[in-house]
Amino acid sequence: MSIKTAVILSALQLCFILASAQQSEPAMKEKKIVLYQLLPRLFGNKQTNNVPFGDRRQNGCGKFDDITTVALNSIKELHVNYVWYTGIIAHASMSDYTAYGIPRDDADVVKGLAGSPYAIRDYYDVDPDLAADPAKRMQEFETLLARTHAAGLKVLIDFVPNHVARSYKSLMKPAGVSDFGSSDDTGKAFSAANDFYYIPGKALKVPGFPKADDAFSRLRDGKYSEFPARATGNNVFSEKPSADDWYETIKLNYGVDHSSKGKTYFEPRPALWDKMKDILNYWAGKGVDGFRCDVAEMVPVEFWAWVIPELKKTYPGLVFLAEAYDPSVYETYLKRGHFDYLYDKVGLYDALKKLIRNQPDANTADIEAVWRKQTAGFDGQMLRFLENHDEERIASRFFAGGPEAALPAFVITATLGSGPVMVYNGQEVGEPGLGAEGFGKDDGRSTIFDYWGMPEHQKWMNGGTFDGGKLSAGQQKLRKAYQRILNIAARHPAMSGKTESLPVNNTRSNRVYGYFRTSAAGRLLILVNFDRTQSWQETFTLPFEAKAGAKELLTDSRFKLPAPNRLNVSVAAGTAKIIEF
Repeated sequence: MSIKTAVILSALQLCFILASAQQSEPAMKEKKIVLYQLLPRLFGNKQTNNVPFGDRRQNGCGKFDDITTVALNSIKELHVNYVWYTGIIAHASMSDYTAYGIPRDDADVVKGLAGSPYAIRDYYDVDPDLAADPAKRMQEFETLLARTHAAGLKVLIDFVPNHVARSYKSLMKPAGVSDFGSSDDTGKAFSAANDFYYIPGKALKVPGFPKADDAFSRLRDGKYSEFPARATGNNVFSEKPSADDWYETIKLNYGVDHSSKGKTYFEPRPALWDKMKDILNYWAGKGVDGFRCDVAEMVPVEFWAWVIPELKKTYPGLVFLAEAYDPSVYETYLKRGHFDYLYDKVGLYDALKKLIRNQPDANTADIEAVWRKQTAGFDGQMLRFLENHDEERIASRFFAGGPEAALPAFVITATLGSGPVMVYNGQEVGEPGLGAEGFGKDDGRSTIFDYWGMPEHQKWMNGGTFDGGKLSAGQQKLRKAYQRILNIAARHPAMSGKTESLPVNNTRSNRVYGYFRTSAAGRLLILVNFDRTQSWQETFTLPFEAKAGAKELLTDSRFKLPAPNRLNVSVAAGTAKIIEF
């Protein structure tokens, strides 16, 4: 479908009558947070064996030391200013560190040989897998923290407040700190004084698994013992969690009695609240700049309303990012809970994924609904992304089938709002998450449960030089495209201004979307065509005069306007344009 029509944008007239002074080159000051998520276990791994269910010696494991100054400077080329180090805190795994005084975990309640980063074993320790010398693991992390700061980057780590590993026992806790559950009354299903929830009189029944001849299955003997059973992290208040549950974790009790319709006991303040505050203080005291808070909605907002202001009294610059999926409580967790930012997964991510995949129900009206309705009033506090450790890789057959297909959507991800934008390690070079890694299945994701390497990412690493020397020409072009888009998102003066959609949206095509970003210092028109085969054309009557013409920032091409307030534009199938006036 090729359309050419005149559209009068009179509804936006007042929004775009701005000061005549225009800035044609992007300002150098960053306008938003650009976040790079990396899993050190995967990020720094140079081994290429990738044996399913392979152990640490077979498949290798990235270390703190692999995240070098050279690597950090290469990440900064994407205009990143925050790094989210995922899987830093010690978690249950099947690697043997008994020589360092760390007890063995039980395979019956661990997921994969490497273990889930979200089954925390010791909140005051770091993962020994990530240290060149496990005896000096904390010192190595502190050195990484200093190295990251010296590179001009800030650091987020995970805070997992809802659950811990079944093997939780802190060996590194400061003097005077007691372990979770150490003084619980295990005869009560619920008590406001308990750290855990119990199923009195019942022993835990670990879910059974099909017998398999692999390194992990051979470690499972079904003999794990827990009595009384403790409730599972995903709110399974039964001694019989299923294989699909978070059976490797124990739910923490913030004073909510789930057996009595969620009745709360927040006065006096549950002891767990102070324990969690102490943990946050511990890591902030080491210089961590913020926390990505795992499944934040599963923890009562009253806790966040208390703990975040408490932390910010001492560390006012701390950033709190919530993993959240229920739009009905977004505003509550932002305003009452004092979070700085929330995930925008059930919203923009879902809408864009459908458009990228060309699903029959895909419609650009869903994009409009996100920022005009779902996140109205706090759109600038939503973290936008197309990949993270939970989601399918763009290049996988489960998502787009190729990395370039998502670039137009990433333009929207990065520029629609003024909130943060995130890239996941390997996304910028088209890592596809191929194959079944072990506990991580063939699901288009890069496993968080196994020792593994990311082959396409390793081409960028190039043995530790991080110069992309082994990337194909297409991968180099892809990375430069991300770099250019993120440069605009992070530095262009229009990014600090308003977003205004075009009246043409959804009136001609449900596969085309456009909007203006404007401030007193700059104007941008963003146009994206998700149609896979048809180009899209428009003639716009602009509500301002652009006597200097216009520039397309993704290609650096300049073109003349037929009149100072007229714009003829064509957007090819599956592409985007960012036009600066």
